[in-house]
Amino acid sequence: MQYTHPSDRQVRALSERLPLGQDENVNPLPAARLERMIGKPSRDWTVDDLIEVVREMNIRVISLMHIGGDGWLKTLDFVPRDFSHLRDVLRAGERADGSSLFGMMGIDTTASDVVLRPKLHTAFIDPFAPRPTLALLCGHLGRDGAPLPESPDTIIRFAYNRAKHEIGVDLHALGEVEYFLGKRPDESDAYGADDRGYHATAPFVFGEPLRREAITLLAEFGIPVKYAHSEVGYIEATEDDPYIWEQHEVELALMPLPRAAEAVVLTQWVLRNLAHRYGMRCTFEPIVRRGHAGSGMHFHCSPVVDGVHSGGEDEKGNMLEPAKWLIAGLGQVGGALMAFGNRVDGSFIRLTQGKEAPNTVTWGKYNRKTLIRLPVVARDEEGKAVSPPTVEFRLPDGSAHPHLLLAGISQGMIYGKDVENLDALLEKTKFNPDGAGVASVPHTMPEVAKALEENRGILEAGAVFPANVITRLIDTLK
Repeated sequence: MQYTHPSDRQVRALSERLPLGQDENVNPLPAARLERMIGKPSRDWTVDDLIEVVREMNIRVISLMHIGGDGWLKTLDFVPRDFSHLRDVLRAGERADGSSLFGMMGIDTTASDVVLRPKLHTAFIDPFAPRPTLALLCGHLGRDGAPLPESPDTIIRFAYNRAKHEIGVDLHALGEVEYFLGKRPDESDAYGADDRGYHATAPFVFGEPLRREAITLLAEFGIPVKYAHSEVGYIEATEDDPYIWEQHEVELALMPLPRAAEAVVLTQWVLRNLAHRYGMRCTFEPIVRRGHAGSGMHFHCSPVVDGVHSGGEDEKGNMLEPAKWLIAGLGQVGGALMAFGNRVDGSFIRLTQGKEAPNTVTWGKYNRKTLIRLPVVARDEEGKAVSPPTVEFRLPDGSAHPHLLLAGISQGMIYGKDVENLDALLEKTKFNPDGAGVASVPHTMPEVAKALEENRGILEAGAVFPANVITRLIDTLK
């Protein structure tokens, strides 16, 4: 696609947040708003490009957003004094208190000063800010100027780069973000049926407008979405809980590992903000009420080798080697990864009440009860796949810390490459109906701590997860 700079009229239309199509001269593609304005892909953005955006759109606030040790999105805001100050912020960022951000990660309080360093390619216009605001995601540097070891952003980038350099895999992933929206019932309600809401349309679901607005905003940020739909969960209001709860899902598109984690966090942030604007509640809790469908956070992974997605089978039905490594690795470290993917008590309720949640360390094609699944791949009339094959990890839920979880998945895949008797192991852990001899996933926090202790060497390999981070987490889980 040939990118062209927008006219002044286009810039004014965008800055006024006109809906797509309201101004006939505003081309909605490319989907990312700043790519349309700047006129080139985000990977090529410079400080000067973003300064020009600030100048043309009369931006007042610069928001440095980043991921804390708890997995939540944090913000440090500026009003630039002048363009020199703006340039300094965009180039170098600003300092912060690392002990408050990463205390739960075991950071040494005597060396806790950190620097937030903006990543220019992540910039977007904050649609929820009352004043025109340019937001950028940041990494973290220590006082020595090197990437901060305890930062989730550092950990996932180290894991991603280790897989590329040691086994030649460019690991891509996507998250399935399931969530519940809650509202008080009224006389106009025309929906509601437990476990019958899958792919339902308005007026039989009230969350459709919010969901569609969310995926449009994500596209404007430069976050690609695969699709979105209503889900099976529906919970009637009661005396104890006067809210109707309705389940939805946003499935993101495959992206390199660090960007995939950022996409999940931004999706949750957008959904929470929209729910607040709509007067609704939004929750990603793994279980809203016992006996009803919970919210998972399934991740699909695609090992890319020499530019080829290799997360499935070849044309003859033989599983590709990188897919084997990933399945074997997930089977080994899956229980330990619950420390990052199943972080609240409700996680165990979801796993024990059925409803398509995995309970055993098994894998299989298409089977939604397995821990690891090879989903069907859509093909055209000639049999050509129209989307990459993936390996789906079905254990995590809405409490997941996506940066640490995806880093752990990558470490597991590297381990899986060197497993002895790989094919025999895969045959042993392949799903069978009687489940004989198959290990169960942990069902308590102390059991997760034990699994993490047993597999910490896999996670710490290559200096990806610092030992102090794993030790602190084990102590917390116990």
